[in-house]
Amino acid sequence: MPPDPIACPVCLAPHARPLLVVKGQDYWACPLCEARFLNPVHHPSREAEHAQYMLHDNDVDDQSYRRFLSKLATPLLDKLTVGATGLDYGCGPGPALADILRKAGHAVALYDPVFAPNASALAERYDFVTCTEVAEHFHAPAAEFARLRALVRPGGWLAIMTCFQTDDARFANWHYRLDITHVVFYREATFMFLARNWGWTCEVPTKDVVLMQRPKDAP
Repeated sequence: MPPDPIACPVCLAPHARPLLVVKGQDYWACPLCEARFLNPVHHPSREAEHAQYMLHDNDVDDQSYRRFLSKLATPLLDKLTVGATGLDYGCGPGPALADILRKAGHAVALYDPVFAPNASALAERYDFVTCTEVAEHFHAPAAEFARLRALVRPGGWLAIMTCFQTDDARFANWHYRLDITHVVFYREATFMFLARNWGWTCEVPTKDVVLMQRPKDAP
């Protein structure tokens, strides 16, 4: 008997299809937005997630980490006017991206549910919002993206970096899937689909990075 259908947590399409089962955990694929995701019944606990996050060594002054983040920072900075205000959403324990953007002349607030639970930062609107190596952790991505959209001013940018999923045949052994805190996986097409639905523009300046702009005439 085939499994009961599951709605896509990214675009909320009602009928995702089974993708594969790995060590008792089942993964699904959305035929509409092309996201792949872990069945929510297998999501790790918040305690298990926190323990994994504490293993990360995201040093603000680590030059290799800063070069990694420059994949997003460089094309985003090309879009920003002098003195823009932004939010690093999911900044983690070492907010190196915020440091890069601040040194370029921009004001950057921080929010992270574990490391910087500053609820007041979510009450503002910004010229740009960054979300680097965070979206793959979302247990409820549709709700998270709705929150992120609301944080961006008209004409502003939502900049996301996450490792794009491209090959279902290699999914089981893909390094990105092996992290227990990674529960949803996006393709370039996923973000293009979301942007069309929102009425935003979307560009991919380099692999694994998307820049999405809210229309200037948006309410």
